[in-house]
Amino acid sequence: MPINIPADLPAHSKLEEENIFVMSEDRAKVQDIRPLRIAIVNLMPTKIATETQLLRLLGNSPVQVDITLIKAERHISKNTSIEHLERFYTAFSRIRAKKFDGMIITGAPVEQLDFSEVDYWDELEAIMDHSRTHVFSTLHICWGAQAGLFHHYGIKKHPLPEKLSGVFPHTVHNRLDPIFRGFDDIFHMPHSRYTQVRREDILAVPDLAVLAESPEAGVCVIKARDRRQFFITGHMEYDADTLAREYQRDKDKGLPIAPPRHYFPDNDPSKPPLVFWRAHANLFFSNWLNFYVYQETPFELDAIGAQNPPAKA
Repeated sequence: MPINIPADLPAHSKLEEENIFVMSEDRAKVQDIRPLRIAIVNLMPTKIATETQLLRLLGNSPVQVDITLIKAERHISKNTSIEHLERFYTAFSRIRAKKFDGMIITGAPVEQLDFSEVDYWDELEAIMDHSRTHVFSTLHICWGAQAGLFHHYGIKKHPLPEKLSGVFPHTVHNRLDPIFRGFDDIFHMPHSRYTQVRREDILAVPDLAVLAESPEAGVCVIKARDRRQFFITGHMEYDADTLAREYQRDKDKGLPIAPPRHYFPDNDPSKPPLVFWRAHANLFFSNWLNFYVYQETPFELDAIGAQNPPAKA
C-alpha cells in the first residue's frame, strides 16, 4: 500500500530502504483516487519508532493511504522533540470535524495508573467517543485496547503478579473471520505489560467476541460484533529488538525484571533475538485494511456515522 507521508518524516527514508512503497504528498495529489484516511493516535513515548513500525505494516497493500498523526495535547512528551511533534502531528481539536476510514490507538506505558490518573485521559475519551461517529473501524493496541474496553464497555484492567514480557503462541478460535485470512492455527505475538483484561469479563459483554488467545498471555484479539472495533492486547508491530531494548531499560532502572519469555535464543540475553511474528503481523494489518476498512467504508466519508452508533454498554 503506498502510504502518503511527508518526505521528511524520519520513517520515510527508513521504509524506502526496506522497499516499502511510500509516496510523497506532491505525488499523491496528482493521483485520481480516493485514498483511505487513517488516523494514528500515537501515545507511545518512542513516537518515531512507533511511527515506523505502524507505517511499515500499513504499507503492505495496493491501496493508497493518507496518514494523520495525532498527539495528546495535554501531555508533554519527554522522548520526542517539540520540533518533530509540531511538524508532523496535529491535535485532536483541529481534526474533530473530519471523518476517517480507520483509526489506530496505540499503547502507552501507563497501565499501572488508574485511567483517570492519566493526564490526557479526558482527551482520549473524547477521541474514542469521536471514533464511534467519525471513524469506520478502530484498532486499539495494548493499553489502548484496555482503555477502549473500559471506556466503551466498562471492562476493567487487573494487575499481573509480574510484568508479562515475551513472544507468545496464540490460538485462532475462528479461522473463518476475515481478520485471520491466511493465518496458521497458531501465531506468535509480542506482549509487554503489567496488567490484563480477563476473559470472563469480555465474555460477559454480548457485543464482544474473543477471536484469539494464549495459554500464557491470555486474551489477545477481541472484536466488537458490529465489526467496527478491534482490541489487540499485544504488540504485533514491534521490531526485532524492541523487547530487548525495553528489558535493558528496565534493568538499568534496577527493576526486578526477567528476560522476555520465548524471545532470546536459549533464553540468553546476550544472543540476538529472532523474529517469528512479522509475517502474521503483516497479514493482520493487511486483512484489517482490506476486509474491515477498504471493503466496508462508504465511498463518501460523510456517510460514516449517518446511522446511530450502538449504545454504550
